[in-house]
Amino acid sequence: MAEHSDELTGPDLSQGIEISSVSPGQLVAGHAFGEPVVLVHVEPNWFAVGGKCTHYGAPLAEGILVGETIRCPWHHACFELRNGAASRAPALNDLPSYTVLLENNIVRVTGKRDHSWPRGADNRPRGSRAPEKVLLDENPVVGPSSVLIVGAGAAGIACAEMLRREAYRGPITLVDADPDAPYDRPNLSKDYLAGNAPEEWLPLHPKSFFDEQGIRILSGVEAKRVDTASKSLHLSDGSVHSYGVLLIATGASPIRLPIDGGERIQYLRTLADCRAIIGKIEGARTAVVIGASFIGLEVAASLVTRGLEVHVVAPETLPLERVLGSQLGELIRAVHEQHGVRFHLGRTVQSIDGNAAILDDGTRLNADIVIAGVGVRPNLDLAASAGILLDNGIAVNEFLETSVASVFAAGDVARWPDAYSDARLRVEHWVVAERQGQVIARNMLGHRDRFDDIPFFWSAHYDNLSIRYSGHVEHWDETRIDGDVTKLDCAVSFIVGGKVRATATINRDRQSLQAEIEMERDLLLKPPPPVTVQPPAA
Repeated sequence: MAEHSDELTGPDLSQGIEISSVSPGQLVAGHAFGEPVVLVHVEPNWFAVGGKCTHYGAPLAEGILVGETIRCPWHHACFELRNGAASRAPALNDLPSYTVLLENNIVRVTGKRDHSWPRGADNRPRGSRAPEKVLLDENPVVGPSSVLIVGAGAAGIACAEMLRREAYRGPITLVDADPDAPYDRPNLSKDYLAGNAPEEWLPLHPKSFFDEQGIRILSGVEAKRVDTASKSLHLSDGSVHSYGVLLIATGASPIRLPIDGGERIQYLRTLADCRAIIGKIEGARTAVVIGASFIGLEVAASLVTRGLEVHVVAPETLPLERVLGSQLGELIRAVHEQHGVRFHLGRTVQSIDGNAAILDDGTRLNADIVIAGVGVRPNLDLAASAGILLDNGIAVNEFLETSVASVFAAGDVARWPDAYSDARLRVEHWVVAERQGQVIARNMLGHRDRFDDIPFFWSAHYDNLSIRYSGHVEHWDETRIDGDVTKLDCAVSFIVGGKVRATATINRDRQSLQAEIEMERDLLLKPPPPVTVQPPAA
């Protein structure tokens, strides 16, 4: 992603600008009271909100308006213009919003708005800001008796946070075996591993947030078994917890290679894994990365940034060709080679011998550290213990309900009917998991919201290669390229049956966002599909 300065730019909107200088739908980047602000006229209303996305700080003036919302250009978060609320992941924190005054052909920002809600306020409208503090009700009148969430990753945290936005005041408990959860997992293979981001950037929220929201987190304890008859969850510490509704968001685990010397291989999934890798980097000069996946290549780029000589070993003929096609595969290889990465494609690692990786052709690569990124498997044991229907993951319907009453599933474990592609998907995308968690929160409270978001993910390699991907396709009839691949400035559309099913962009953030919005509009013309997994009544 591009670097953006914290320096305030544009007009001082507290002093005002001429109304006639602003066209309907125009995003005016300015500042007020020492903070970046975006001013926009959506007829007949005027809005002013914070100018930087609360996720990674993207300039929102480079985003796109959809109705009375603004979309972030980098990672497609969505904010409500009327109050600055973060209404769709990956942003979880709200924007400041400001009052706007029109007078004598001048529009100006007059002050920051107070959005505090009365303690315990119920029936908040869709798209509300997060409450400052929740007055917990142990016996809630609205919603389930309690919510139990297994997994404090993307889906679990997004679900808990959205429940509070939707005015649920009952008990919420998250269970996660990872003692460090919740944190920003995508950053582990990128800036944090590269040494460009301190660890204090990783938590999704400060601890005080969960205290104020009345969200209990049981960290370092594993969920072992679900008893759906008694609606209870058995944990590894011997405790048993009842639930009104349950979300299974257990994520996935890295596939481990069964080769001689394999105990020396490092895998990257958790913060503890990343700390261990960083610890081994000290004094290391050479690294072998097994797998040319997105994770593998991001790890390679991060290790190069730290000054290591990096070799990537993978069976493919081109990195990421299966996902992005040959043109982008060749580009990605070239960019990594320009930064010093050495590829050994069409090869596999047969064994680890001391400080060397032995390839299937006998090549011996010096390796002070070996890291594998060859895929993951969904963690399905808990769902199996509950007798939940499995189908290359946990089978869920359009509302993300499982085959068992009062049990939902989201994230890496959930296989859902994708409305856009008309296929059942299970994808391991951070943003998809978060958005599923948000939809589930509303459905736990009695709504019937179909999950029909367009899958989206991003990948960052060095400072000059930023990949965005909207949609999902595993096989395609043709590709259409807009721009110049060799100049790292292009959009590639993947066509199936004459229809764009996915778009990958290189350093074209706005076009990536526009592609996602166009796919959403196509969905508006399709009738809703039938419910495919129907749980019994609770």
